[in-house]
Amino acid sequence: MTTKITEKNISNIANAAVQWQSVITADGSTTTTAEAGKGYFIDTTSAAHTIVLPTSASAGDTIQIRDYAGTFGTNNVTVDRNGHNLGGSAVNGELSTNNQFVIYVYVDSTKGWLTLEAEGQSNPLVPLFTTATGGTVSTSGNYKIHSFTSSGCFVVSQTGNGAVSPTGGPAVVDYLVVAGGGGGGAINTCAGNFETGSGAGAGGYRESKSPAAGTYTASPLASSTGITVTTQTYPITIGAGGGAGDATTVATKGSNSVFSTITSAGGGRGSGGSYNSNSPDADGGSGGGSLNWAAQESGRGNTPPVSPPQGNNGGGPAQEASGNGGGGGGGGAGANGGDGSGTTGGNGGNGVASEITGSSVTRAGGGGSSGGSAGTGGSGGGGNAGTPSAGSGTANTGSGGGGSGNPSAQGTGGSGGSGVVILRYKYQ
Repeated sequence: MTTKITEKNISNIANAAVQWQSVITADGSTTTTAEAGKGYFIDTTSAAHTIVLPTSASAGDTIQIRDYAGTFGTNNVTVDRNGHNLGGSAVNGELSTNNQFVIYVYVDSTKGWLTLEAEGQSNPLVPLFTTATGGTVSTSGNYKIHSFTSSGCFVVSQTGNGAVSPTGGPAVVDYLVVAGGGGGGAINTCAGNFETGSGAGAGGYRESKSPAAGTYTASPLASSTGITVTTQTYPITIGAGGGAGDATTVATKGSNSVFSTITSAGGGRGSGGSYNSNSPDADGGSGGGSLNWAAQESGRGNTPPVSPPQGNNGGGPAQEASGNGGGGGGGGAGANGGDGSGTTGGNGGNGVASEITGSSVTRAGGGGSSGGSAGTGGSGGGGNAGTPSAGSGTANTGSGGGGSGNPSAQGTGGSGGSGVVILRYKYQ
């Protein structure tokens, strides 16, 4: 017959007759397999010891453990859960307080063994912290940072148990995931004599700063929810920057960056000549800027849409069909791309800063657009416009490339900057 644990019978369980066993003298090599209804005095004067809970357990089963020599604080006792949960968590216990006395009672498969009584013991579970490998690892205080500048794997071998152990760490990893920026546009041979190359959009910028992340300043785009990890391998994808446009080649948008359930979209490409702005390839994490035609539309940012938004729209044209008209700058993580103004190309939208690594770094700026006068790239690595060659987005910032060209010269746009993935968690 199964015993149901209730408030009425819990005291009876605690006070049930217990068969105390002979004193166990720990030698550091042997273990003790416990049996329900029995109590164990353990002498750890010379060495630590492991006691293994029963393979099979029924509701109401109890096991009692007592520090015989007052030495658990020096040589502790590991309580091997043996496949059952301990306090509702799949972690072993640790008895590490001198003169400790603990009663474990089995409840059910969800909670497993609970501590019914624990004199002198504030934490019956081993405090665990998340442990992982992958990328370039650094520390900031009690936090580890894994930085990925190329695709790889984040391998979690242990998760924190802070939810059940007051001194353990959380199983939450905070993230910064930036996609590759788009390539800047350029005048091409299919064009008339009045088109100019526009700036490209930055790669999508997604960040979290949960309560588990500690104290630092995140970007305004940060979500308050990190990723709860499990012991597994998480593939990391770093998006490449988009290719630059030139006299015969259309620019390309950036590639996505991915960590777990977080995907940041590649930045929209810049436009040039007959390769106009009214194209899905100009949309992305942040949108590419428009051509200098009045009829053109800039690329849309935050495409596909997420919340908080991962980027902004590209800038609009100067709205004059003239060889000196300025195109729009590429959108950045922090602002829309600038509109062309008269003969001046729009500036790239600014990026945003985060201290997730322990120091402030600005990323994901949009590329500047060409025109009679060249626009500048947005903060965070956006490429400047220019002729014959525009500036590229800075590597591993996800920034957009600058546009190239003026009414009398063809050139080459700037390539988009590659993306980056940065992960942060408490490790001690």
